[in-house]
Amino acid sequence: MSRSQEFLHGCRDMLPLILGAIPFGIIFGTLSIGAGLSSWQAIGMSALVFAGSAQFIAVTLITGGAGALVVLLTTFVVNLRHALYSASLQPFVRHLSVRWRLPLAFVLTDEAYAVVQKRYAEPDNAAYKHWYFLGAALTMYVNWQLSTLAGIAFGQAVPNIAAWGLDFAMIATFVGIAVPMMRTRPQIASAVVAGAVALLCWELPYKLGLVAAALAGIVVGVWLERRADAQLQTQVAP
Repeated sequence: MSRSQEFLHGCRDMLPLILGAIPFGIIFGTLSIGAGLSSWQAIGMSALVFAGSAQFIAVTLITGGAGALVVLLTTFVVNLRHALYSASLQPFVRHLSVRWRLPLAFVLTDEAYAVVQKRYAEPDNAAYKHWYFLGAALTMYVNWQLSTLAGIAFGQAVPNIAAWGLDFAMIATFVGIAVPMMRTRPQIASAVVAGAVALLCWELPYKLGLVAAALAGIVVGVWLERRADAQLQTQVAP
């Protein structure tokens, strides 16, 4: 496919996840104003930080009077999962120039990773998959800015919007994407282990349970994959 086709396909494939992200953006816009941020500060955070969970936590800490260092360290820990995403995608983007890798790294989110890694896993030798990456990630970026604006403009007119449970839309969307991708035993086992660890570590601060769950899932998945490869080599050995 051409550059423009890859870009447009990335935009298209991100649309289902946009529906799940819109409530989050609206809630953030509402809460940020309620926490005392100005409209420009809320808009600037969404434009420059572009990390939903980190933004929510930062607003909560700012409201509680936390210092800048605490806010920075906490959001850093929350976003450690992006190091895992980057490591997973690195083999596919390492040939790109810095002017490509830097903006792609900035717009990489949970949603973008869910869509983009599926595209990179396809066996075709398309040369412009990074344009697909850009299209998908930019679509979510624009959506997040517009959703934040909507929350700022209209959220205050709706009482206690954060308690409506709108964030379930994102969870349901991710489940719908992740489940069909689990085709092998190692993939299923890693998902089960990660889910179990996430539940067990739910009470850990700074969302460290999410990091622990991701690492546990990776360890189990890699171990089972290597075990399966070893068994296959034993069976074919003369």
